[in-house]
Amino acid sequence: MHHKTILNNGLRLITAAMPHTRSVCISIFIGTGSRYESETEAGISHFIEHLLFKGTEKRPTAGEIAGAIEGVGGILNGGTDKELTVYWAKAAQPHLPLALEVLTDMLLHPRLDPQDMEKERQVIIEEINMIKDSPSQQVNMLIDELLWPDHPLGRDIAGSKESVTATTRNSILNYLHRQYQPSNTVIAIAGNIRHREMVTAINQLLGNWTNQQPHFGYPAYEPKQAQRLRIEQRDTEQAHLSLALPGLSLFHPQRFALGLLNVILGEGMSSRLFTEIRDRLGLAYSIHSYVEHFLDSGSVIVYAGVDPKNLETVIKAILEQLLELKETVPETELARAKELSKGRLLLRMEDSRNVAGWLGGQEILTERILSPDQIIAIIDAITTEELRQLAQELIVGNKLRLAVVGPVTNEEPLEELLKL
Repeated sequence: MHHKTILNNGLRLITAAMPHTRSVCISIFIGTGSRYESETEAGISHFIEHLLFKGTEKRPTAGEIAGAIEGVGGILNGGTDKELTVYWAKAAQPHLPLALEVLTDMLLHPRLDPQDMEKERQVIIEEINMIKDSPSQQVNMLIDELLWPDHPLGRDIAGSKESVTATTRNSILNYLHRQYQPSNTVIAIAGNIRHREMVTAINQLLGNWTNQQPHFGYPAYEPKQAQRLRIEQRDTEQAHLSLALPGLSLFHPQRFALGLLNVILGEGMSSRLFTEIRDRLGLAYSIHSYVEHFLDSGSVIVYAGVDPKNLETVIKAILEQLLELKETVPETELARAKELSKGRLLLRMEDSRNVAGWLGGQEILTERILSPDQIIAIIDAITTEELRQLAQELIVGNKLRLAVVGPVTNEEPLEELLKL
């Protein structure tokens, strides 16, 4: 059960009472992320997220902000994604007022001190370097570029060293004014709380927050023919690969069916990929698949780290598993996938942070909140025939994309493999 109130300034507050918990989590979601940025702004959402932790008028240093929450045993963090930004704090229930005050202070009164900006600019550049130095993360960047070429969805959320270096304080202020608005914000609170009390508290802290300027929307993605293979040669022990297909959006009615297909394919140690490629063939330690859903697009991605001499063999084995998904899925396998999906969903709902994230994430992205029971009912109703039809529609040879990072030089044999 959750309750929702829209304040006079357009800010949305959603709460979920969890009387059995001793913790409370507050998550503030802003409806902006890297896909809302122009090319020259690349990474600015992520830059701003970092800067909000660096100091406010009341707490001028990062240490004072962190210390306020950590001093009572709480946790404070944030994150930037392609379509949203979140700031969250989790604390013991008696410290809820403090956690609320710290988060809203960060949101409304960031110092954006020029010296802090220069230090954090270097921190972010080191973060970009760290990702590039990690082959398993870099291959994910490359596959995004193949899936969404020449589009913000295909860019690194952190931007590039060049775009981060070029970001000015004025551009940050302009972006904040444009995107950080009460009508583009959702606050989700979960824990041992009462909704009316939270409405009063949020009204006191944020009721006077106003910004009438319309925030910018995002550029739609239109699929187009583009490069299907990217290889980045590295002197590494393993070849890291991402094999991908376009997927489904957040609003697609079959996205839960795709979730079950993904469970069967590569989620967990009982999945087909794990059973075949790790257990039976012994060709990989790490192999899994995952799905991403965006507002108007999505993806299905298989990742593996393998011995370079086994790269072609593993790609062929993955493609065989994709082909087999287009056949009828046994009822017993579908039943197991359903129970895994439902069980993991319910386990997540025991934690106040996950509940706040569940509510706020759905509201900021889709403006519709499905309860766990509603999703369980959707999952239970999915049939093997639905899975077969969806697999036939999505698993198409000319839609395959492949990115590889490792000691690989000859592209031709790999490109020839990209067919079903």
